Amino acid sequence: MSEKEVLKKRAMDAVDDLKGTLIAMSDKMYREPELGHQEFKSSQMLSKFLEEQGFEVEIGICDMPTSFKATKRGKPGGPTVAILAEYDALPGIGHGCGHNIIGTAAVGAGAALASVIDALHGTVVILGTPAEEGAVDNAGGKVTMVECGVFDDVDVAMMIHPSQTDVVIASSNARVALEISFYGKSAHAAGAPHEGINALDAAILTFNGWNALRQHVTEDARIHGVITKGGEAPNIIPDYSEIRMYVRAKEMKYLEELEKKVRNCAEGAALATGARVKFRYTAKTYANMVTNKTLASIFTQNLESLGRHVSLPEEKAGGGSTDMGNVSQVVPSIHAYIAICQPGTATSHSKEFAEATVSEMGHKAITDGAKALAATAIDVFSSPDLLKEIKKEFLSTKRT
Repeated sequence: MSEKEVLKKRAMDAVDDLKGTLIAMSDKMYREPELGHQEFKSSQMLSKFLEEQGFEVEIGICDMPTSFKATKRGKPGGPTVAILAEYDALPGIGHGCGHNIIGTAAVGAGAALASVIDALHGTVVILGTPAEEGAVDNAGGKVTMVECGVFDDVDVAMMIHPSQTDVVIASSNARVALEISFYGKSAHAAGAPHEGINALDAAILTFNGWNALRQHVTEDARIHGVITKGGEAPNIIPDYSEIRMYVRAKEMKYLEELEKKVRNCAEGAALATGARVKFRYTAKTYANMVTNKTLASIFTQNLESLGRHVSLPEEKAGGGSTDMGNVSQVVPSIHAYIAICQPGTATSHSKEFAEATVSEMGHKAITDGAKALAATAIDVFSSPDLLKEIKKEFLSTKRT
């Protein structure tokens, strides 16, 4: 057995030793879900665990109180490998996207690497990234971290995400999150409707415009939203309405083009009804995910060594979006998917998927994810040639 394989075994044994603790933390987050930028208990629990593993921990980086950066250094020189943790939940559903598993697998990988980093040249960083879900204002903790330079000294970034299947090479759509407000004039809906300006009609006309627009967009594009405010009573002309919506596209360039068309529909509805329209971004704009296939290949080998099966070069067509896409634009990255339930039994963003995170398959995903992340980091630390290939691909890959 080579020295690298010995280190991998030690790291995986460390995960097994901590299995009960990792599962207990994940289950606790399942029982006590927290929305984005409010994940104080989850963030504190995960960062405290890393402190106990010998990491230097900074809380509240980039002016986000629930973020953290945990650092463990090995021998001088070598790359910096970042493993990303998420821990925010969905409103009304809880951990229906499985971020409790993401967070615990990330810190589990950190603990595993802490047990061997003294034998390696490099630095491991575990980043606690708040508010990946767009349900709260100013979502997109990873975008904020990119903007404030957290990834400037990072060579490779990795994370895992629960799914129905094991897929490593995966794409995601770029996304804009908008709040569209219409301001009208109230009046008696029966006695003097001609004196009113109906803000709700403007919102409805906007949706009708989007429905017509869908015929003329690319197949990968998505336009979807909800009317969150539309009036107080049937006999009062609504003087205010509000839409929260997303625009998604495969790449940033087309997203910018599509956003203009989406805004035009709202502006046209305002003109038609006499209302005034206002736009506000409710979250950071998410870039499309660009998977580093060289890094993905190594992660796949490590994941399959645990008895899982990943088909490559299969690409998971992602209709959703993630702020990991922004990280992948500046650092060679992977956003791998690990199954926590059988295909067709539970879809993401559902209560059934949340329940799957505390199932036997969900618990195994925590330890398998931690082991595969740790083993892949060891590969990167151990092979300068591998890192060169990863960076060579990154520089040659089209982004944005």
